[in-house]
Formats: sequence, C-alpha cells, structure tokens
Amino acid sequence: MGRIHLFEFEDQKWFPKFLRDYGTDFLQFLSNKTKLYKPVISILEKGLIAEGSNTIIDLGSGGGGGLLWLNSELLKTHPDLKIVLTDYYPNLSAFEYTKKQADNFEFITASIDARKVPESLKGLRTQFLSLHHFKPNDARQILQNAVDSNSAIGIFEAQERSIPSILAMLFSPISVLFTAPFIRPFKFGRLIFTYLIPIVPLFVLWDGVVSSLRTYSVEEMRGLVNSLENGETYNWEIDKVKSGPGVILYLLGIKKN
Repeated sequence: MGRIHLFEFEDQKWFPKFLRDYGTDFLQFLSNKTKLYKPVISILEKGLIAEGSNTIIDLGSGGGGGLLWLNSELLKTHPDLKIVLTDYYPNLSAFEYTKKQADNFEFITASIDARKVPESLKGLRTQFLSLHHFKPNDARQILQNAVDSNSAIGIFEAQERSIPSILAMLFSPISVLFTAPFIRPFKFGRLIFTYLIPIVPLFVLWDGVVSSLRTYSVEEMRGLVNSLENGETYNWEIDKVKSGPGVILYLLGIKKN
C-alpha cells in the first residue's frame, strides 16, 4: 500500500483551536494510560547518552503525548531530566497541566517549526505521532535540520500503514466516548462536542485513519535518511517494535563519535 497524504483536520489553519486541543488531549490521555511508549524507553536513553544531555526537546508535542508516563520512568535513570514541549500549534492548557504534574517539564508558548528548530533549543529532539503530518520534503528538512545542528533525534509513530492499523483506528470514536469525562484539564466544551455535537469522535476517526495512510514505512524512513547531506556522519537506527497489539515505528539518529 503506497503512502497517501490526505488532509487531517488537525493540520488545517481554519480548524478551531479548541477542537484541535480536544483531539490532542485525547491522544495524550490514551498514550499515558496505556503506557503506549514503554518499548522505546531504552531507545530514548540511548539518544540522551549519545547527545550528552539531560534535556529532551519534544517537537510537535500536541497535548504532550505519552511523555508524562515516560518521564516518570526516565527519571529513574536520569534524575536531572528536563523535557521541553513545543508545537507549531501549542496546546498551552495541556502544556500547563503537564507541568503541574511534573515540574521538570517546560514549554515554549511561541510556535516552533520542527523543520527550523531555534539554535537555542539544545538536547535530544523527539517526535511522537507527528512525522506523518509532514510531506516527504518537509520530513527530510526535519532530519536535515537535526544533522546540521549536530543534534540527536528520535522519531516514534504508534501506527503503521497497514490494514490492521487502519481497522484499529475505526474503534477510536468508542475510545473518545469512554474517556472524555476523565481527560484533564476538565473542559465542559469537550463533553458538548463529544456527546451532544459529536465532532470530536468523528474528526479523531478521520485523522486516525489518515494518520495510518500517511505513516512512513521503515524503508521510506531509510530513504529519507539516505537523501540527507552529511547523513553519513550519523548512525541511524530505523525499525519497529511491538507495543501491545500494535507496533511503534521508530528512527534514532545519533552523531558518530
């Protein structure tokens, strides 16, 4: 199945911010509750060690993804860890809520473009569930910017372009309906647009299916890496690991010694 770059509501400038935030809040809640990213802890630790840093610069953070749970685990081996949340469309209420749960989180209120990360943001760059939002040339720019900045980068996608992954997305509206009352920070509007006017479950369904269709395969990520200038100065680890009934596709790029 070839990669299809259909539109996602979440990417559209005209899409109401509060609805986008409800969607990213849902993904953050589900990722933390299911410990979705448990299999990638060792990969993140490898990146931090290679970067020689105690800081993660998370790009395209959305609502924070599964970083709250990951943070609690990483602190066991990296007690001085700092995580900086950034996004092109910052979900500031989710960022503020995350920081209240763990004070080693920081966030940037301004829009941050993953293709042009400010030089002032130093650390292991990460992306969770966001590379698929970028067309190939833009995805290549993200990787090239990391190489040009001598920064380690870890990319993680919790779906793949396959029939089972797409079918799993069909159940996402049910998950939205069951979880909406428990997502924090609590917002009455989330209940209105989940139950009375069910826009949230419908757009999460659409964006979830499209996310699978957009996801880069292991081979395609290798192709992106092979097209980079000075890409040979990095060690690239590109693979997938099991996470519950699904998989996580990942890319780790670290500077060669």
